[in-house]
Amino acid sequence: MDNVPDMTTDSTQNSPSSEQQLREEMVRQLIETGAARSTRVVAAFRKVPRHLAAPGVEMAKSYDAEAPLITKTDQTGVDISSVSAPRIQAMQIEQADIQPGMNVLEIGSGGVNAAYLAELVGDHGRVVTVDIDHDVTQRAKDFLKTTGYRNVTVLTADGGSGAVDFQPFDRIIVTVQAADIPSPWVHQLNTGGRLVVPLRMRGMTRTIAFVRDDHRLISDGFELCGFVPMQGSGENRMHVAVIHDAEGEEIGLRLDGHPEPDTKALAEALTMPRQEAWSGVTLAGDESNEHLDLWLTTALDNLPLMAAKPAARQRGLVASASPLGIPTLVDGDSFAYRTVRRTEDPDRFELGALGHGPCGLDVAGQLVAEMQTWDSKHRGDRAHIAVYPAGTPDDLLPAGRIIDRPHSRVTISWP
Repeated sequence: MDNVPDMTTDSTQNSPSSEQQLREEMVRQLIETGAARSTRVVAAFRKVPRHLAAPGVEMAKSYDAEAPLITKTDQTGVDISSVSAPRIQAMQIEQADIQPGMNVLEIGSGGVNAAYLAELVGDHGRVVTVDIDHDVTQRAKDFLKTTGYRNVTVLTADGGSGAVDFQPFDRIIVTVQAADIPSPWVHQLNTGGRLVVPLRMRGMTRTIAFVRDDHRLISDGFELCGFVPMQGSGENRMHVAVIHDAEGEEIGLRLDGHPEPDTKALAEALTMPRQEAWSGVTLAGDESNEHLDLWLTTALDNLPLMAAKPAARQRGLVASASPLGIPTLVDGDSFAYRTVRRTEDPDRFELGALGHGPCGLDVAGQLVAEMQTWDSKHRGDRAHIAVYPAGTPDDLLPAGRIIDRPHSRVTISWP
């Protein structure tokens, strides 16, 4: 592959050293957060001039380890194309464990990630990157041409079909949120190959590293993440059931296979005094809820995610808000959602639930009981996530939560 030139995005004369300094600072952050761990991944991120993929964007933002660059939205304002944040890209690439000489498929283009992959597979490897949007693939082609990467093939096609003419692949990396695993992804992957995909399971998205074992995929680690949704044949967006619609204070439940709620009854419940239930289970201030939340969605049937605008929290309508959504147990005309409160230890927070509605306290108690079960039986465990072909009989699946999709049956089980 050609050496990558140092170039700027605007008329100001930024010196090559200033660009390199931004890349070095980005790499420092990636190492510090644990997103980039191997020397080869670090070297790739140190080399690729990612700012060239986002003309008009301030160069420093292009190298912010936590900043995605949104490149396209749909008519409703939903982000449908972006250059993922460097931390997310590094995290997925580390999950993929890419070696020189490999044949790698990327679902969801943009150019930058393909350049990182090209660095890792080297001159004797190949990267195929696919996107359904011609604007996206043209931008990827322009970036790759400018930066000199010639071992990347860019295709405009539905990523759900993979890239049959270039199979089999040693690695497949999906850079858009998927709700299903299309069978071509499995069939085009070598046995023992790795598929890294941001998979949405009952509203919760994790980027999961799967290993192909015959007809099924077995998880080999996962990370919390957020991605723009997949388009084309694999599109499966969540429906939001609004329970409070005051402008700027909207509150809704993100449904992903959950029953349609009685929004009128839940709106009424929201006006009732909230009731508290506390678990006695504590988390450190820097400890993630991600494994707890996977346990909750495994154990509880009707657990959509509550999304609330910041103003709704500021006005006290809800006590918790998160861009990823808060696990919320719904039972008829009542609901309860996960929350925390400070303890006497400034670095620990107690898990609890806040309930609304006629049975709010009881629903909150059910949520708290599963927090306690997680703490006593599964804290420190990691969920096992597997993907089987659609139609696989129940008796051939592991015990746990089964999520049925058109092409697959996803299972979440625990040790």
